[in-house]
Amino acid sequence: MTERVKIAWKNVTVGFDGRKPVLKGLNLEAYEGRSLVVIGGSGTGKSVTLKTALGLIRPQEGTVEIDGEAVRPGHENDPGVAQIGMLFQSGALFDSLPVWKNVAFRLLHAEHVNEDEARTRAIEALEQVDLDAHVADQRPGSLSGGMLKRAALARAIVARPKILFFDEPTTGLHFHDIRQLLGVLHRLRDQGNTVVVIEHNLDVIKTADWLIDLG
Repeated sequence: MTERVKIAWKNVTVGFDGRKPVLKGLNLEAYEGRSLVVIGGSGTGKSVTLKTALGLIRPQEGTVEIDGEAVRPGHENDPGVAQIGMLFQSGALFDSLPVWKNVAFRLLHAEHVNEDEARTRAIEALEQVDLDAHVADQRPGSLSGGMLKRAALARAIVARPKILFFDEPTTGLHFHDIRQLLGVLHRLRDQGNTVVVIEHNLDVIKTADWLIDLG
């Protein structure tokens, strides 16, 4: 069966302030239900690659397409971008909120889901990443590094996106936490999601379907 292209970077060039382009003529495809790992040194354009697909950076040349439609930078309701869930390197959870409100933040503040439903969906998302329901009422500061990263992953998936972006997801984690997180990522991919990972960890790279080196 022919694989379906979910995201396509077509001849994408990005530069800043007249300096040498960070990306120059990038052509790259991520397929539905597959994982893609992007590797490379600092400053080689890994994060910029994701940000063009998120509509946060407008290419000087070329386009990024999701499901064959060009991403429109600056458009809040872009249907392609709305399919993306993002796990940031730091986790970026709010210490002042219980874990479930962190996980449900998008549901509560962007989709205006009522609190009861948002809490239920947040707990479902936590269980998907192998965290017990009792974690929902804890504060982020009480969680271990691995649990924090999985709680942030629950936030990325709670809106049921079809595309998942991960920026250095294993940074700062111990071996056991890395293997546990990789198991969750593989499970999400096997459910039909398109998974794009920026990573330097060889354990992650070796388990990818395929990878691209921007270094």
